[in-house]
Amino acid sequence: MTFGISRRGFLAGSAGLIALHPFSVHAATNQAHLRIMETTDLHVHVFPYDYYADKPRDTVGLARTASLVQGIRDEASNSLLIDNGDFLQGNPMGDYIAYERGMKDGDMHPVIEAMNTLGFDASTLGNHEFNYGLDFLMKALAGADFPVVSANVALELGADPTRDKTLIPPYVILDHKVTDGAGQEHAIRVGLIGFVPPQIMGWDRRHLEGKVQARDIVETARAYIPQMKEQGADIIVALSHSGIGAADHSDGMENASVPLAGLDGIDAILTGHSHLVFPSPDYADFAGVDAEAGTLMGKPATMGGFWGSHMGLIDLLIEKDGDAWRVVSAETEARPIARRNEDRSITALVDSDPQVLASVQQEHDETLAYVRRAVGKTDAPLHSYFALVADDPSVQIVSIAQLWYIEQMLKGTEHEGLPILSAAAPFKAGGRGGPEYFTDVPKGDVAIKNVSDLYLYPNTARAVRVTGQQVKDWLERSAGIFNQVEPGASDVVLLNPAFPSYNFDVIDGVEYQIDLSQPSKYDPKGVLINEDASRIVNLTYQGAPLDMEAEFIIATNNYRAGGGGSFPGASPDTTVFEGPDTNRDVIVRYIVEKGTISPRADANWTFKPMPGTTVLFDTGPAAKTYAEDVPGVEIEEAGDGPDGFARFRISL
Repeated sequence: MTFGISRRGFLAGSAGLIALHPFSVHAATNQAHLRIMETTDLHVHVFPYDYYADKPRDTVGLARTASLVQGIRDEASNSLLIDNGDFLQGNPMGDYIAYERGMKDGDMHPVIEAMNTLGFDASTLGNHEFNYGLDFLMKALAGADFPVVSANVALELGADPTRDKTLIPPYVILDHKVTDGAGQEHAIRVGLIGFVPPQIMGWDRRHLEGKVQARDIVETARAYIPQMKEQGADIIVALSHSGIGAADHSDGMENASVPLAGLDGIDAILTGHSHLVFPSPDYADFAGVDAEAGTLMGKPATMGGFWGSHMGLIDLLIEKDGDAWRVVSAETEARPIARRNEDRSITALVDSDPQVLASVQQEHDETLAYVRRAVGKTDAPLHSYFALVADDPSVQIVSIAQLWYIEQMLKGTEHEGLPILSAAAPFKAGGRGGPEYFTDVPKGDVAIKNVSDLYLYPNTARAVRVTGQQVKDWLERSAGIFNQVEPGASDVVLLNPAFPSYNFDVIDGVEYQIDLSQPSKYDPKGVLINEDASRIVNLTYQGAPLDMEAEFIIATNNYRAGGGGSFPGASPDTTVFEGPDTNRDVIVRYIVEKGTISPRADANWTFKPMPGTTVLFDTGPAAKTYAEDVPGVEIEEAGDGPDGFARFRISL
C-alpha cells in the first residue's frame, strides 16, 4: 500500500485520510516521532471470550486490541509494538495448553502465534510466565518471532547483575529506522530491558527453587543501563512488569516502576502487573507520579489495563543532537477497546482482527471443548440457596481451595506454622440479581465453566495475618447482614437488603454462633456503630475458646485484603501474601488435583437458639429441592415471596 502525507497532517491511502499525530506533523528536520505501543497482562486472552462463563465478552481480547494497532501505526511514521508480560497463563486456554495438550519441541503456543501474526517487536516476562515451569516457558518462547527479554532472573548469579547468567537475554537493542520531519530516514538504536517482580521466587517456588534466582529490579537496572549505553542504545525503554507503587526504593519491592523510572538513562517506561490503567486518576495521589501528564519521575509511562482491555501508548518527539538522540517531548495515553455506559452496558469500540482470530481458531475451539468437559466430580450438590442463613457447600468449596493454596504458598516463609483460616462469601445469592441468581451445580461432573458459578469475580488470592480479636470483629462485620430479632417474635424479616451478600464472609477453621437478639456492631458499610455489641458468641478454635491475643492467617482475596468492605484486620498493612493466581484458578487446580471433591457444609456456624422465635427469608424457588438437607438450622416453606422468590421460615 502506498501512502502520501498531505500538508495538513493527513495520511492519504486506500482507506481514506488518516489523521497523523501532531509529533509526526510538526517534527523538524532533525526531529522524529517515535510511537511505542504496549499490551500488558494479556493472560492468553486472544479471543473476546469469557471461557468461564462460556460466552463472548467485548471488554477483552488481543484480537480486539489488534484492531487498534494498524490505526495507531498509521497515525505515526515510526512505531514499535511491545508486550509487557503475563501473556502465557491466566485463562482456560492457557491451562488447556499446559495441562491438556502440552508443549512439545516445535509446538507453537497460541498466544505466541497471535503475537507473531500481529507483528510484535519485543516482549518481556511477567510473573505468570513461570506458573507452568521453566521447561514449558522455554518451549513457548522458542516460537516467538520477536525477542523476549528479562534482566533480573538468573540461572547463575555473578559478582554483579551484568555478570549474571540470565535465563533469557536481559535486554535487546533494536536497530530501527525513523523518518524525520523533512522525510529523511535515520538509523536509531532502541534499547529494551525487561523486569519481573522478584516475588516469583515465592509465588512459584516449586518450579524455580534451585533453578533460578531473582534480583531486585532497580539495582539490576542501575547495573545494566550504562552497559546498554556503551553498546549504542540511543533511547532506552524499560519493560517493567511491575506496578506503580511507592516512590522510594526498597530492596526486593514488587511494584518498583516509580523508582525505576527515576534512574538516569531510562527514557520511557512500560508498566503492568497491577491490572490497572495509566495514565488515569487511580494514581492521582502517588508520589513521583503525574497521573494527568502520564509520567513517573518525569518520564513518560503507560499501563494498558489487562486482558487486552487497552492499548498503552507513548508518543516520543525525539531530536538528533550530533550523534545522539534525546527525547524533546512526550505524550501518553491508554486507548480502550470498549466503553462502559451509564447503565453499565458495554459498547465495543473496535471489531476483532480476523487474522488474529484465525491464527488461534483451532485452539479456541479446543478450549471450548475443554471448559465444557468435566475436570472433576462433586459428590454433593453445590448450591447457594441457603448460603445467607446456614453453612453452605458453595462457600465451603471456595474456603477449602483457598486454604489448600495458602498452606502451600506460606511454606518456607516466616508465617509457616501459624494456624490458617479461610474467609469466603456467597456471590450469587439472589437479591437484586433475582430469583434465578444462585449457584446451582448438581452432584456429579464439574466442568471448568462451572467455576464461574462458584466464583464470579477475577479476584486474586491473598492472605492476611490477624489476631483472634480481629477474627471475632471480622465475623461481627459479617453478621451485620442480619436484622435484630426480639426473642419470642414471629416471622421477622431476617436479612437487611442494604447489605450485599459478597460482604457476608464465613470463616472456616473456627466454630461460632450468631446471636440475633443483639444489635449489629457495624452498619452495612462497615462503620462501627455499637462498640460494645457482640453478636458472635461461643467462638472456638479446635474446641477451645478463641484466644483473642493469638495470631492467625486468613486466606481471602485481593478485594477483601485491600480493604474492600471495611473488615477489621483486612488491609494492606496486615497482608502477608499477595498471590499471582486468581481465586478461580485456585478452585480449578484444587478440583483437578483432588479428582472428586466433597464440599459438604459442616455447620461450623449457626444461629444461637432463641426458643419460640421465627424469622423469614426469601430465596430461589429451586431451593425447595434442598431444604431438608441444610445442616444446623430448622427450615420450612412459608409460601411465595415477592418478585418470583420463594419464602422460607426458620425456627430459631
